[in-house]
Amino acid sequence: MPTTSPDAAGGGGTAVRAAAASQVFVDDPGSPVIGEPDRHHLLRVLRLGEGEQIVASDGRGSWSCWRLRGRGSALSVSRSRSARTESGDLQLEAVGAVHFEPAPKEPLTVAFAPAKGERSELVVQKLTEIGIDRIAPLVTDRSVVHWGEDRKGRALNRLRRVAVEASAQCRRVWVPEVLEPQRLSSFLGAARAAGEIVGQAQLGGAQPEPGLSCLVVGPEGGWSLEELELGCPRVGLGPNVLRSETAAIVAGVTLMALRTGTVVPRRDEQSLEQTRCERGQDD
Repeated sequence: MPTTSPDAAGGGGTAVRAAAASQVFVDDPGSPVIGEPDRHHLLRVLRLGEGEQIVASDGRGSWSCWRLRGRGSALSVSRSRSARTESGDLQLEAVGAVHFEPAPKEPLTVAFAPAKGERSELVVQKLTEIGIDRIAPLVTDRSVVHWGEDRKGRALNRLRRVAVEASAQCRRVWVPEVLEPQRLSSFLGAARAAGEIVGQAQLGGAQPEPGLSCLVVGPEGGWSLEELELGCPRVGLGPNVLRSETAAIVAGVTLMALRTGTVVPRRDEQSLEQTRCERGQDD
């Protein structure tokens, strides 16, 4: 049975995983089956040697550490826990127990209108690295990318694969969910029904406040008038006009900074002046 991850809330588990040479996703971290693509990456690309450690995670919070004990046809078993591959055998030794990190109680969501080329993949990659929990492609009035039924499946599979690869790279043990594309109105209705506090990214919007859990980002041409009148509070992401993919990444950084307390809302000038006066009296 998985144990609670060391210092999960404080990032201790991430520090342990970051010290490993690589991370792979498997069905069972307690007895990992490592597929040929990951095996090739570990042995041929990274060229890991004996004694180096890897992390095995199921992408749903459970993870474990394993030490490479060599290569060959004989399967090495430690503590009655084995690791095998779909093509040949990879000798691994278990390092400690299987840990579990719970998912955040209040998931963070960024919804964005996909852009042309590989920019949507860049957005998913960076939102995953930042720590966003749900990523939602949007269909908007001014969308420049339109996925037909024949392309939608391939595009979603590609974005979900990017999320998995980025999760391994940044040592996440919860792979973010990449949702099916939805029209903005449908997405907002579902988000509100789920109790999410949603903001609509718009130049000149209000300052982001703590508690905000979802930001929707428009396409390159911006929101239509109809979309701006859907009753969603407008939130500013800075003083400049941003490219759509930049705005989506900034939205993710903003939500994560509010969650972790990295930044706090700016106080008004009167509060700032009062603080200066109080500091002056103390000196």
